Amino acid sequence: MFIDRSDAGRRLAVRLRHLRDADPVVLGLPRGGVPVAFEVAGRLGAPLDVIVVRKLGVPVQPELGFGAIGEDGVRIVNHDVVRMAGLYPEQMEAVEEHERAVLAERARRLRAGRPRVPLTGRTAIVVDDGIATGSTARAACHVARAHGAARVVLATPVCSPEVAARLGDAADEVVCLHTPRTLYAIGQWYDDFSQTGDAEVTELLNRAGAGEHSAAGGHSGAGENGGAGERGRAEEVRIPAGSVELPGTLTLPGRAAGLVVFAHGSGSGRHSPRNRAVAEALNRAGLGTLLFDLLVAEEEADRSNVFDIPLLGGRLGEVTGWLHKQVPGTGIGCFGASTGAAAALWAAADAGADVAAVVSRGGRPDLAGPRLTAVRAPTLLIVGGLDGQVLELNRQARSRLRCESHLEVVPGATHLFEEPGTLEQVAVLACDWFIRHLAGPAGGPARPSAMEPD
Repeated sequence: MFIDRSDAGRRLAVRLRHLRDADPVVLGLPRGGVPVAFEVAGRLGAPLDVIVVRKLGVPVQPELGFGAIGEDGVRIVNHDVVRMAGLYPEQMEAVEEHERAVLAERARRLRAGRPRVPLTGRTAIVVDDGIATGSTARAACHVARAHGAARVVLATPVCSPEVAARLGDAADEVVCLHTPRTLYAIGQWYDDFSQTGDAEVTELLNRAGAGEHSAAGGHSGAGENGGAGERGRAEEVRIPAGSVELPGTLTLPGRAAGLVVFAHGSGSGRHSPRNRAVAEALNRAGLGTLLFDLLVAEEEADRSNVFDIPLLGGRLGEVTGWLHKQVPGTGIGCFGASTGAAAALWAAADAGADVAAVVSRGGRPDLAGPRLTAVRAPTLLIVGGLDGQVLELNRQARSRLRCESHLEVVPGATHLFEEPGTLEQVAVLACDWFIRHLAGPAGGPARPSAMEPD
């Protein structure tokens, strides 16, 4: 585990020493990759810059990229994807026009009038604080090459071995310190994974330009919960629940402001990519998380268990009780999706569970039925604006709640929040709700929160 991004950068620089004489330029991926890149650049004696890229997504399937764009008009197109998706030129132009405007604004904000460092004929070292899917890193490598780099090296502290192998066709060399077989969230590999803001990126670029790189143990990049003296932890756990043990992943940032238990729904598990994405955002905001399986494999084989809300809610109550013993004095909230939201409300209605706040994402709170009126925990219901039937069920369920509650509708989102930017909105809303209701004397000061854009 790394103390923070600066610690990761110092360690990564050791592995990149062979590039010191290769005329390198270090390019940090905004925002989190820049504190890592700052340390690498200082130890290699190389200039530091950001590489601002945007993926061009297929209109009906935006997670599938048909290309990428970079500054100064750089444009890369994957013609195989264009043919497969049957894209027309006007469709591609509309996507590019939108992404070009977003890219220009982001580059203007981060560079603050600073010119881009030329890459022609040089070795471009693209650095991020961790790589999950690899789509942004891949785009950055292609853009660096299009800017004239003679050689492209992709460097990161942590990445899954499968993704690292796939990125070999985008970079001439991939350098990664740790390649865990199971990578739930990048933040699990850092004691301090607090958010990096635009102001910090600009400050680091200015310091690098002035030759002010940190000495050993210098710039920490840490937020309020950072520091080697307040180390967090991320570990695999097994939680006793009646006659079974439930596997989970517990992540606790240093001085956690609260802890959020994730209750998945409809048969998904602790590896749910959507819940993991939200959990990572909560970790960046200084909140601990527990991702766990509500059912063991044998129980999941009986589909009726997936919709047995008393069973799921009772089990969630056992888990929160176990957590209160592990992290005494820490406020605990529940984040539920689909049927998991009903389980979270069922557990919250039990005074013994001591649930301090509930957030539902595309949930079925109506399935908590008779227990809704007994819920006392402040409850946030988040529903996609295009998820009509579930939205109506949430409205009806909220009318039965007697606690503080709010219904937030995310415009343009369907049930799974697959549309670009919608899951990020869920993460921001959840962070704000949990920090407001979990942080306090026991959990520490509240922190601003946001999910960094891809």
